[in-house]
Amino acid sequence: MASRNILVVDDEIGIRELLSDILRDEGHVVRLAENAQIARDERLKLRPDLVLLDIWMPDCDGISLLKEWANAGLLTMPVIMMSGHGTIDTAVEATRLGAFDFLEKPIALQKLLKTVGAAIKHTEHLAHTEINLSSFGKSAVIQELKLRLEQLARHKNTLFLIGKKGGSVPLCAKFLRPSNTPWVALTEYEKLVTAPMEILEQAREGVVFVDEVTRLGKTEQKGLGLLINKSEIWGAGDLCQ
Repeated sequence: MASRNILVVDDEIGIRELLSDILRDEGHVVRLAENAQIARDERLKLRPDLVLLDIWMPDCDGISLLKEWANAGLLTMPVIMMSGHGTIDTAVEATRLGAFDFLEKPIALQKLLKTVGAAIKHTEHLAHTEINLSSFGKSAVIQELKLRLEQLARHKNTLFLIGKKGGSVPLCAKFLRPSNTPWVALTEYEKLVTAPMEILEQAREGVVFVDEVTRLGKTEQKGLGLLINKSEIWGAGDLCQ
């Protein structure tokens, strides 16, 4: 089985270390979070291939965090819920919100490995499936987002989307992109210095996508500023955070 990036979220240090040791022995890269806030930060730094999420935590329970990720369009990886006080109702609620599976503590080794293996296979399947806004259901939040994007799409002006890394910006950009128009994923940042107008021309009526603006140097930032100044800007930061 190929190595995967797994995030373990549990407020009990003993459980975190035990799960970490087991999963690392299986060859996986493991990150640890002792509460929901650290889990949020880790999710935004790098999308894990799998999350093991405890339900009962002091700052924010796992069900609330799962719901938060689902509503924000961040539930793009399998999440296995864990609890030492599990009930059928809790398991059903977690599944309804999008959890992949539910494990009761103490977790048997074979049960853990079997469930993790199934979740990883699910991840591999998702990698071959295009993820778009429709993948996140028909909640009020998603419907409102689609409505606002459709309103913006009717205008021909250039739209700049600003959001956190790992968030919904790529999905929103792909939703707005008209069919058969350019998608320019900017990886050669020096072109912002040497040929900024060439980039704008390449993406005419399409999309320029910069994965991580914080990687840009001062001169590259000036080049990006030139692109922005040559385009009519819509303040869309609140739309796609």
